[in-house]
Amino acid sequence: MNKIFTSIKKLIKALVLWLYKLFIKSLPIDSKAIIFESNVGRSYSGNPKAIYEEMIKQGLDSQYRCYYILEDTKMTIPGPAKKVKRKGLKYFYVFATSRIWVCDSRLPMYIVKRPGTTFIQTWHGTPLKKLALDMDTVHMAGEIGIEDYKANFKKNTKTWDYLVSQNHYSTQVFRRAFDFNKEILEIGYPRNDILFKKDNPEDINKLKIQMGLPLDKRIILYAPTWRDNQYYGLGKYKFNPALDFSRLIEEFDDTIILVKYHYLVVDSIDWGAYNGFIRPCKVSEDISLLYLVSDLLITDYSSVMFDYSLLRRPMIFYCYDLQEYKDSLRGFYFDFLEQAPGPVTKTTEELIEVLRNYDFKLYKEKYNLFVEKYNHLDDGRASGKVVNLIKTLIDSKEECI
Repeated sequence: MNKIFTSIKKLIKALVLWLYKLFIKSLPIDSKAIIFESNVGRSYSGNPKAIYEEMIKQGLDSQYRCYYILEDTKMTIPGPAKKVKRKGLKYFYVFATSRIWVCDSRLPMYIVKRPGTTFIQTWHGTPLKKLALDMDTVHMAGEIGIEDYKANFKKNTKTWDYLVSQNHYSTQVFRRAFDFNKEILEIGYPRNDILFKKDNPEDINKLKIQMGLPLDKRIILYAPTWRDNQYYGLGKYKFNPALDFSRLIEEFDDTIILVKYHYLVVDSIDWGAYNGFIRPCKVSEDISLLYLVSDLLITDYSSVMFDYSLLRRPMIFYCYDLQEYKDSLRGFYFDFLEQAPGPVTKTTEELIEVLRNYDFKLYKEKYNLFVEKYNHLDDGRASGKVVNLIKTLIDSKEECI
């Protein structure tokens, strides 16, 4: 029975890809159509969300046909954008016919960019861990070797026409790691615009009330990255942080910890035993809003550190596998211990001690240097700059084939 089911799935996939090729050959490009996709369709968030909502703000959503790619099309999004099921038939139709693509991750290798289509790759973070062509080894699910991984990555980046960068440092890394020689938009990240607009007591309290969070407790956001070698399958990674949450609840009853998994993590963990001390966040929740309601961030090697630092709030780094991650799994672009704008801990007990006695003043100088280097382009206006580019591209007389 399983063999029959597998055969049927393969047949359907082959038929859909055949239809996709037919769409590309026979259908014209819709000069007013724009695709948005965040986190390989797993959420409505990040840079594509910010750009789309800027279009709504400017009233452009009524002038253009917007499509948002989602794994769960029941997800609520504002405006008139059509929600499109990822890898459904309409998904292939809109990719075959849309004028502009706005995405923050790589697209599948079978997606073909036609002449007349423009791909704005917003990406999703400032790199600490090595990327793409800079990597020495690969441990990710579905990858058979570093050379094949690099070759596929390079083919993918050739489809990008524009790439958004958060800072000059990222631009240098992207040029080399992605072998990207087209235009890089050094404008900061659109997803961070909201941190300039909503970082005030009134808006933060409104957000806490909307999220059902208490106003009289400390809110900590725990947002670690994923581990390349801990997975269930392609694009499906585990949550295994080696952190004793029961010890944290014993020590800090005046605290709520928001746990935000990386979008590639698919574990469904029962947090019921923690009596509300731990609040897991859905993959669909926009992490920018979680930044705003949090008094402190705990992370590891995630690029959330670069965004959160815009708020000038305390950060603690819980790096239980620092040596393995640095030496064997990924490797770093810079001396993490030297530049980290907060204390680095490796055990639950070390983390508890720092949470008890954190002195933000001790890290003020490192924090300031960190912000100067990595946040010098963020100004709250990045979304508008991308929207201006989209308007220019669509209004231009560039022929669509």
